[in-house]
Amino acid sequence: MTEPYPRRPVLVGVDGSESSERAVAWAARYAAAWHASLRLLHAIVPAFDPQPLPQSYYDAVDQQGKKCVARAVDIARQSAPDVEVSARLISGFPVAVLLEASRHARSLVLGPRGRGGFTGLLLGSVAVTLAAHGHCPVIVVRGERATSEPSGNAPVVLGVDGSPASEGAIRFAFDAASRWGAPLIALHAWSDFTVDDLFAAQPPVDWTVVEAKESHLLAQRLAGWREKFPEVDVRKTVIMSGPAHSLIQQGRQARLVVVGSRGRGGLRGMLLGSTSQALLHHSPCPVAVVRPNYG
Repeated sequence: MTEPYPRRPVLVGVDGSESSERAVAWAARYAAAWHASLRLLHAIVPAFDPQPLPQSYYDAVDQQGKKCVARAVDIARQSAPDVEVSARLISGFPVAVLLEASRHARSLVLGPRGRGGFTGLLLGSVAVTLAAHGHCPVIVVRGERATSEPSGNAPVVLGVDGSPASEGAIRFAFDAASRWGAPLIALHAWSDFTVDDLFAAQPPVDWTVVEAKESHLLAQRLAGWREKFPEVDVRKTVIMSGPAHSLIQQGRQARLVVVGSRGRGGLRGMLLGSTSQALLHHSPCPVAVVRPNYG
């Protein structure tokens, strides 16, 4: 079927960190699977100082940026020799630069932490902000296994919440599974209740009826896409559990976890749901956040 962004490149934000370099290698292999070009982008943050800085300062910053980009280009070419690679340095703040560039990208790929980031934090707020506002799918390359090519049996895991907002994520996941020749695990986790909540429910709930309803909902959401991607081996999973916990568990053996940017319980004005945020911080493998308007 027709691709949403057929001639757009895969975009990678690079900053010279080890995390960024892993993202470049992963993105190069990803671009090869999509037969896409790869564009590397490094943002040079403008200096704000009441006193004029010497030209040597700007020369040093420019030289550092060029070294960062040159190393990223080498990593990309070693990871996927047949992929066309281009690189650019732009003056500006990373979020603003990458947000604008995402208008013309197939996907935006980032590492989970940037240069100077504290343990456990995501590129400061760059990845979270771009996942919420980016104009294309945003992929954060997490997990140690992201440094090597996964086995052919490693699945793409798709979180389906049953809302129309998940359609973009469903399309993206089916396309990814098709191109990688990987199975697709479509997971619908339909309960955030605690055990105490379940036993305290009055009147008692017939959970077999609820589960049957949720299974039907998942089948409805997947039906049209299974017809469009008949080659994809789809494995449906319906579970009474919190979605973030379930997706993190499934991600331990996955090559990619795909979620929408907002869930069916999302509050008006919130562009990134709690499940997406949890995965950006804790997923054991790369995670793609896809906005509803994808495709």
